Amino acid sequence: MEHKVVDHLFRHHYGKMVAILTRFFGLSYIETIEDAVQDTFIKAASQWRTKIPDNPEGWLNRVAKNRTIDILRSIQAEKNRNLSITTGASSLQIDELFLDHEVADSQLRMIFVACHPSLHPSEQIAFALKTISGFSIKEIAAALLTKEETIAKRLLRARKTIQDKNIQFQYPSPETVNERMARVMEVIYLTFNEGFHSTNKEKLIKEDLCGEAIRLCQLLLKKEQFRSGSLYALFALLCFHMSRLESKVSSDNQIVNLQFQDRTKWYFPLIKMGNSAMLKATEYEDTSVYHYEAAIASEHLNAKTFKDTNWKNISYWYEQLYMFKPNMFTLLNHATVCLQLSDFEKTHQLLKRIDVAELGQRAYLYYGCYAEYYMKIGEKSLAISFLDKALAETTNKLEWEYLAGNKRNLTSNK
Repeated sequence: MEHKVVDHLFRHHYGKMVAILTRFFGLSYIETIEDAVQDTFIKAASQWRTKIPDNPEGWLNRVAKNRTIDILRSIQAEKNRNLSITTGASSLQIDELFLDHEVADSQLRMIFVACHPSLHPSEQIAFALKTISGFSIKEIAAALLTKEETIAKRLLRARKTIQDKNIQFQYPSPETVNERMARVMEVIYLTFNEGFHSTNKEKLIKEDLCGEAIRLCQLLLKKEQFRSGSLYALFALLCFHMSRLESKVSSDNQIVNLQFQDRTKWYFPLIKMGNSAMLKATEYEDTSVYHYEAAIASEHLNAKTFKDTNWKNISYWYEQLYMFKPNMFTLLNHATVCLQLSDFEKTHQLLKRIDVAELGQRAYLYYGCYAEYYMKIGEKSLAISFLDKALAETTNKLEWEYLAGNKRNLTSNK
């Protein structure tokens, strides 16, 4: 039981504790602070076997603070310098930082540190997942389909850059806030997408990544200076996608095509939150890809059944999205919509415009779409050939089984 409590608290409070202690001691001690917080949870796992304290969060905060002070004093002692940390006024000051509004403020500052333009994009998402979300190096590596040593190197480079560039634990200036927010939203979007379309070999969906992306969005929306139409649209998009998670995979861990998803499993409170966010987005003048993608997701959710889907509206939104920001995935998604409209000529035109190399690990979706196109125009041998290409490109076990099932159905009806 105590391990479940510790695991829960670690996932939900690690990032808060690191952010608060960093705000108090400074970014130059970020690695020391992370070690101290890690040590605190190890200590909790050991000491709570007999009895869990009445206020577990308070216990963790106190022990982490004291552990950080001890480590820093040891470092300073080795350098023959005195560290001006006392247990009086400083303790009072740090205790105040654990108030709810201060916790949120500290985490927001950490988001902007993680997404600082001086850090490489690959370092940004790794650093954000580690320091803000409390993911272990092993979890980040699994989530991003990368080796653990690669993630460790990215984190090391990120910390070094923070030191070398003297990055401050503060909000961006009013002049740079829009530019900085654009990257923050991109990191949140990438985090959610990795959870929603996981490249993990065994698991299609990683709910923890999706939930963390939504939580970070909510944190940003609490501060008026960070609100924008784009942020509200992003939040709406994430809510819309998250509402369908339970219906995407069956009880026996098989992919369920949108056509056959049980729509009673869609979580309507999240849909309602998404609709409210979309309304708020219209109050601002800015427009983003998130507006168009949220509009597309909303069209799917508005349909009571798959047959009720307004594919013409969705096709229109994809055309608008591509004009706003050309992207190979937009062309691919638009091609799948044209298949639903039985507009096979346009489907083929869109597919021919796609540079499959730009799709990376999701190239199998392109071959899968081509397979469906050939199947619908009666070219089964070509459909099977493209399914073979899709299977060869697929890394996710569930996706592979789904495509293999499609191939079996085709060959059995040949």
